[in-house]
Amino acid sequence: MIAKISRIIKENNRFLVASHEGPDGDAMASTLALTNALREMGKDVVAYNRDAVPADFTFLPGAETIVQNLDGSGAFDVGFVLDAGELRRAGSHLKECCGTLVNIDHHPFSEDFGSLYFVDESASATGALIYRILKAMGHPISSQVALCVYTAILADTGSFRYSNADPEAFSIAAEMVALGVSPWEVASGLYESQEEKRLRLLGAVLNTLTVSSCGRYASVTATLDMMAQTNTGPEYTDGFINYPRSVRGVEVALFFREVSPDNHKVGFRSKGKVDVGALARELGGGGHHNASGAMVLGAIETVRQSVFARLDSLLF
Repeated sequence: MIAKISRIIKENNRFLVASHEGPDGDAMASTLALTNALREMGKDVVAYNRDAVPADFTFLPGAETIVQNLDGSGAFDVGFVLDAGELRRAGSHLKECCGTLVNIDHHPFSEDFGSLYFVDESASATGALIYRILKAMGHPISSQVALCVYTAILADTGSFRYSNADPEAFSIAAEMVALGVSPWEVASGLYESQEEKRLRLLGAVLNTLTVSSCGRYASVTATLDMMAQTNTGPEYTDGFINYPRSVRGVEVALFFREVSPDNHKVGFRSKGKVDVGALARELGGGGHHNASGAMVLGAIETVRQSVFARLDSLLF
């Protein structure tokens, strides 16, 4: 499959690179790793995400070139959809504007929507798959691409704390550092360059912390009103789920984000015992064993109680 992807890169000129809505570190950094590499090859590339670049990832090279609208962009020879799981998460309309669509992902049960399907569930991050492609092509890893690849792996392994921090993840990270990536600069960009309003939003969200009576799951909630009061948006909430996850004894963390009064995005994180990927799929979403999400219709309390009931059935 890598050979086929390498061939279509060499044989075509106009590319679209997209990732899932509400992009996390792997989605953003993978998009920019591939985008920067293709541009270095002399290709015409549009990087796209339907949502704004989260503030934590604006330090990545090329982040300012990501567009949220494809109107007037015309047709593309090839479209890469990264880290999405399902085409609808990146945009079902992408299929109409790309001659060839390539799905590159590491999520289990990733939808086979592309002309080419490169999915490896064992990969630590989609960024690792981009690295494999570039190495197979013999494309020299520039400092810009190295920074993006390193960030993708760092973000999706939870700074190498999660179970997906495998030998390949450390090997790639070590190579990127040898190429000049500064771990301190990346850590500073991700964790120590926050806008004040993001911390104001976090404070409001932490006030909603609830821990179940059994102590095995905990949640926080972000409402539209909180975001309006702090002049923020959904892109400022990346990583908030790690706070309930850090509570001692908690096995599953949940993050509820209001999209509209009757529609909520629910994020799940598991410490390993509970398959939250299966839980998310029951709710119409998807993801990994330890990290997943779904959109759930209903008022916030209805959604919360419904999700908690499902969790109770898994835990007891």
